Amino acid sequence: MNNYSKVILKSGKEQSINRYHPWIFSGAIKIINGNVKEGDIVEVVSNHNEFLALGHYQIGTITVRIFSFEKEEINAEFWENKIRNAYNLRKKIGLVDNDDTNVFRLVHGEGDGMPGAIIDFYNGTAVTQFHSIGMYFERQTFAKALKNIFGDKLNAVYDKSETTIPFKSEINPTNEYLLGESSTNIVSEYGNKFKVDWEEGQKTGFFIDQRENRKLLEYYSKDKSVLNVFGYTGGFSVYAMQGDAKLVHSVDSSNKAIELTDENIALNFTNTSRHKSFAVDAFSYLKDIKDKYDLIILDPPAFAKHNKALNNALKGYKKINTRAFEQIRPGGILFTFSCSQAVSKKNFREAVFSAAAISGRKIKILHQLTQPADHPVNIYHPEGEYLKGLVLYVE
Repeated sequence: MNNYSKVILKSGKEQSINRYHPWIFSGAIKIINGNVKEGDIVEVVSNHNEFLALGHYQIGTITVRIFSFEKEEINAEFWENKIRNAYNLRKKIGLVDNDDTNVFRLVHGEGDGMPGAIIDFYNGTAVTQFHSIGMYFERQTFAKALKNIFGDKLNAVYDKSETTIPFKSEINPTNEYLLGESSTNIVSEYGNKFKVDWEEGQKTGFFIDQRENRKLLEYYSKDKSVLNVFGYTGGFSVYAMQGDAKLVHSVDSSNKAIELTDENIALNFTNTSRHKSFAVDAFSYLKDIKDKYDLIILDPPAFAKHNKALNNALKGYKKINTRAFEQIRPGGILFTFSCSQAVSKKNFREAVFSAAAISGRKIKILHQLTQPADHPVNIYHPEGEYLKGLVLYVE
């Protein structure tokens, strides 16, 4: 095995690793031996020089992201085995070779033992997005592994890490195709068609994590007047239309997102008269819609991307939910979400509870929602459960 630089922990700080938590915080480190650069593989050892784990070093509060608790050779075969294990899980849950759904998350960071790595599959194109330098340095290895695993089912690998690599690093990543070139950007989810813009869109192009929640919304949409707020490219709107909603309105501040929403509606329906979209600010739109809608979806972007922004984020969730509670028709249903990892389930529920109290409405919880099975949560890393959602009945 290679001789990696050692990260020596302070006495007693190995307890979290003994519980298989994949992060080493800077405060737990006693000393680092050797000239370590960001992205290097390091060996984590106890204060008594006992081997604990292997991981990538990075500058910041989370100093080491662990990808193995075994003393083993880290090479192309190691990474291909990781990705193949992730692939096999998606196969077991019915997302590989599925004619109705050909878009899914293949690698979900810590949930698949690859902290800092995201790989989404879009009908023949794999889109990678890296949040750590160490994983970014392996991008070509991952592209080759993906081709070995998918074979002819994979046409292209596109890396979209330009804005996700930690800013403290000195590299300047560029979004680019690592393999091939995409020929189609139309995907299918439960038989619904969506145009995905992974080159210019948010995240990797589509919010795959809301798949099962969109399907649930379809069930509730029949004969309803539906408002999809922070609608992005209209995922929830398409499902509301499929569920025979009376009317569907999509709201997003981005003109580009609204254009894609209209395209996605047209991809699935010959008669689009039930749908209308608005490129306006969500908070402003919710000011004066009293009793106009009996089903509202609130799926905002992450209000808090780190703990320092938590208080402002909770104020944002309270404000937007208060407006929805005040405006929705009696007997209405609210689908409300938080995708902020820094916001716990408890935090989110308390913000929504406060909003309910301010509105003075009687409210019941019908469903508690989370991310789907292709976004698995490592049981030793509860922070991985980032998507929180509630379906609420408003009397």
